[in-house]
Amino acid sequence: MGLIKAAVSAIGSGLGDQWLEVLEANDMGGSTVFTSGVPVRPGKGSNTKGSSNIVSNGSKIHVYPNQFMLLVDGGKVVDYTAEEGYYEVQNSSAPSLFNGQFGDSLKEVFGRIKYGGTPSSAQKVFFINTQEIKGIKFGTPNPVQYFDTFYNAELFLRAHGDYSIRVTNPLLFYSEVIPKNATKVEYEDIADQYRAEFLEAFQAALNQMSADGERISFVTSKAGTLSRYMDNALDEPWTKMRGFEVVRVGIASISYDETSQALINKRNEGAMLSDPSIREGYVQGQIANGINAAGHNPNGAAGGMMGVGLGMAGGLGYMGMASQTNMQQMQYQQQMQQQMQAPSQAAAGAAAGGWTCECGTVNKGKFCTECGKPQPAPKPAAGEWTCECGTVNKGKFCTECGKPAPVSGEWTCSCGAVNKGKFCTECGKPRQ
Repeated sequence: MGLIKAAVSAIGSGLGDQWLEVLEANDMGGSTVFTSGVPVRPGKGSNTKGSSNIVSNGSKIHVYPNQFMLLVDGGKVVDYTAEEGYYEVQNSSAPSLFNGQFGDSLKEVFGRIKYGGTPSSAQKVFFINTQEIKGIKFGTPNPVQYFDTFYNAELFLRAHGDYSIRVTNPLLFYSEVIPKNATKVEYEDIADQYRAEFLEAFQAALNQMSADGERISFVTSKAGTLSRYMDNALDEPWTKMRGFEVVRVGIASISYDETSQALINKRNEGAMLSDPSIREGYVQGQIANGINAAGHNPNGAAGGMMGVGLGMAGGLGYMGMASQTNMQQMQYQQQMQQQMQAPSQAAAGAAAGGWTCECGTVNKGKFCTECGKPQPAPKPAAGEWTCECGTVNKGKFCTECGKPAPVSGEWTCSCGAVNKGKFCTECGKPRQ
């Protein structure tokens, strides 16, 4: 028994008269992984007494996209096709084995499960869904261990979400997964058999993400990474042994056990209080709460305020010292920030045509707006010299007052004085 691919031109209004039977897949929903073939319309001609267990010689089979068709005789696969199209059953022909998208990967499996005897009296057509099966729900019944390097702690989480699968080797899937004598199988019908393996692989994937240094709060946004690790973990038990794989894993929510949540809260609180501005707000808030509570003292506001006064001499004295420490740290941070910003401000001022004083202030006028120092004279370029009158020249005489250029060995200070030694005789600055 084998399959002959029919020409599309043979399909027309007279299809029912040309073929003994026309078979195609039964209802195949989004979660259906396996179903039987059913007649599209009653048989014609010499097939009026046909049996439902017999695929007659010359029958027609429709195969649509994302369907894998198996021709079964006595429970054994005698032929198959992974290519969409129209096929005629020929009992006298050898198996045609249309592999389609699966290439040669099915031949070895077919060699193990094919039927080697004479045709029996139970010939059937089945279809396997090769489309992605989506929306399979999962949840961790017990907390899963996760070491978070950011918190430097072993945390325990529960996760809920969904995943999807795809059949990658239909022949292997049929022989290892589909129950005997089944005519239609939804994935949920067989999911319980593989739930333990899925959760074990889920734990392995989380361990790998932990080893990669992923923060636990980022796991929900790493669906692609998680799916890849899951696929690697399930490669042997699912892909190689049963012919299907995980395509995608999505986590809808993550929750922590009480101990883990307490550790996370403590770590976050400590991170916040390491900021002196937040810590100072906390100190001032505590003082305000104490005064507010004193005003509502059932023994009277006067007694309550007296208690506040005693507290100011005692406990609040400590809070005052803490507040002073916070203010000092905030001032230090501001100074460091200003020092870091100064070079960029100086560069911006210079780019805008300004100049930077020795005190760090960027100015545009001739004198510093902060300390009053005059703008330094520009350094002469190569071959230039500055006359006593302040004019910058290149020739041997000043273009403004006519004085000759300084003889060799002389130099002009930024203050305008002409010198011969290493220091300016007018202002004491060293020779540049």
